[in-house]
Amino acid sequence: MIKQLPLQKDLETKAILKKVAVAERELGRLKGVTSKIPNEAILINTLFLQEAKASSEIENIVTTHDEIFKNQLNLTQNIMAKEVENYSSALRHGYDIVRNKSLLTTNHICKIQEILENNKAGLRTQSGTTLKDNHGNIVYEPPQDAYEVKSLMSNLEKFINDNSISDISPLIKMAIIHHQFESIHPFYDGNGRTGRIINVLYLVLQELLDVPVLYLSGYIIEHKQVYYKLLQKVREEECWEEWVTFILDAVISTAKQTIAIIEEILALMQTYKVKIREHYAFYSQDLINTLFKHPYTKIDFLATDLNCTRQTAAKYLNTLTEGEFLEKVNQGKQNYYLNSDLIELLRKGRIYSR
Repeated sequence: MIKQLPLQKDLETKAILKKVAVAERELGRLKGVTSKIPNEAILINTLFLQEAKASSEIENIVTTHDEIFKNQLNLTQNIMAKEVENYSSALRHGYDIVRNKSLLTTNHICKIQEILENNKAGLRTQSGTTLKDNHGNIVYEPPQDAYEVKSLMSNLEKFINDNSISDISPLIKMAIIHHQFESIHPFYDGNGRTGRIINVLYLVLQELLDVPVLYLSGYIIEHKQVYYKLLQKVREEECWEEWVTFILDAVISTAKQTIAIIEEILALMQTYKVKIREHYAFYSQDLINTLFKHPYTKIDFLATDLNCTRQTAAKYLNTLTEGEFLEKVNQGKQNYYLNSDLIELLRKGRIYSR
């Protein structure tokens, strides 16, 4: 039986608090480096999709970077890429909610799941949902009663939004929230991905991050068996310290790797800025921003961002292709342009599944 929050248990152990201090320091560094990106859309349009790809792979939804970026340009009908795009859209929607309302309610979470799964099923109202191992054996049965699911989600909502309920570190609370949500398993589908979105939105809600760019999905993929083992171990034995330290290790490792990838993006942007400004009179910061917020770009994107004609935008993109800043690709009657250096940087980034 799932207990209501807060837990009647002291989780501020020496081992946990030691890792909390390290995690808070790394999140502070991450928050600082993200502030150096001149346009947050650069992170949103690239790292959001990278997280969506990794999180979806946990649920066996596998696609490629090429298909994902082509889907943004409406150049593919790949179903898996569309699933990843749904995840990205759900994350964006959640970010807008947290940023504008400073809340994350059950209704908000239901909307995130609706975008993710493209259905309006909402919270479970029927019994029958169970979690099974690879051999078909039931390892966990979440709450089956609709009233209990609703009651537990209401309690979780209060725990997320009312800091007076518990004064422990938000990072410890994030670990508890994630475990509680996954144990409630409130939806018919999309619980895992919705839960991973809640993680990063909670960090923004608690002002530990300004932009939701700490994505734990890559870490979970690398430690998938341990992740599921510890989820169940808490349910059976209340081994909270092991679970919380696992999540804190995920935060520390992922923050360090995210800092590294953002610093590489900043360095690449500076290289492009210096070289383009040196050789082309049409240089502008808006031009650089567009090239980096759309790894696969097209004439319409540049025309909109620079408020210029399509003819002028096409001229700029073709000139940059000749200068080997971009790669031009023909697909049918449409051309699109690749920032190949940025794409390669994203592909090799260790925080993402490859």
